[in-house]
Amino acid sequence: MQRAGVESALPKQIRAQKRRQTSRLSIQSANLLLGVLLPVILLAVWQIAGMMGKLNPTLLPTPGVIVQEFVSLTLSGELLRHLEISTWRALLGFLLGGGLGLAMGLWVGFSYKTERLIDPSLQMLRTLPHLAVAPLFILWFGFDETSKILLIAKGAFFPLYVNTFLGIRSVDGKLFDVARVLEFSRWQMITKLVLPASLPNIFLGIRLSIGVAWLGLVVAEMMGSSSGIGFLINDARYFSITSVVFVGIIVFAAVGKLTDSLVKLLERRLLSWQDSYKGDGAS
Repeated sequence: MQRAGVESALPKQIRAQKRRQTSRLSIQSANLLLGVLLPVILLAVWQIAGMMGKLNPTLLPTPGVIVQEFVSLTLSGELLRHLEISTWRALLGFLLGGGLGLAMGLWVGFSYKTERLIDPSLQMLRTLPHLAVAPLFILWFGFDETSKILLIAKGAFFPLYVNTFLGIRSVDGKLFDVARVLEFSRWQMITKLVLPASLPNIFLGIRLSIGVAWLGLVVAEMMGSSSGIGFLINDARYFSITSVVFVGIIVFAAVGKLTDSLVKLLERRLLSWQDSYKGDGAS
């Protein structure tokens, strides 16, 4: 009798699990539709207004013209060549600046003496805009790749540094009491308590650093470069080819969104143990 009851309960559990999966898929589909609804409406209005002659084609070409320009640049190989160069620069700059930012954030986060010594100077440097220091980087390091990568690294350093530092300092003090009860060593306290609790802030810093790295790339390539998407945009602006400018902007936005989504995916995989509020999916 007990075995028959267990077997009859299994189909109910399976049906409940299938209902939850179906509900989750429907919510994801609804969110996807809501996300693309506004852009589709704006593009349709933009295209119709351009076809009716309400827009200056030199200043604001229609989406159809921009798509044609995108296809033309892709087929010629020019767009992919510039994108490859820009991606390589952004990657090197992020790895250099983000890596140093992560290491410095860990160092300052674990040491109050280091914080008092280094943090005020770093916070002052953090407020310097890219456009202000770009001419100096060009004067110091020339027009080659060094100045561009260092400018990107400068921007990628601070978001990861600040968020790593804040992540370490925001660890709940009660967790340290638990660690003392369990007689954790200092190394165990760092690797099993502080770093896991700081990972949400660190991943946020990574996402922000990647975004700032792309911004630094635009500044670097538009101020002194003969290749890359930023150069493509600046060259098209000089000749008033607005459709190419839009192509470059869209490429920057798409690649930036792609890299951010990859980091978010990695974050969800590594922080699946977190139990936090995700918002009402049905609203």
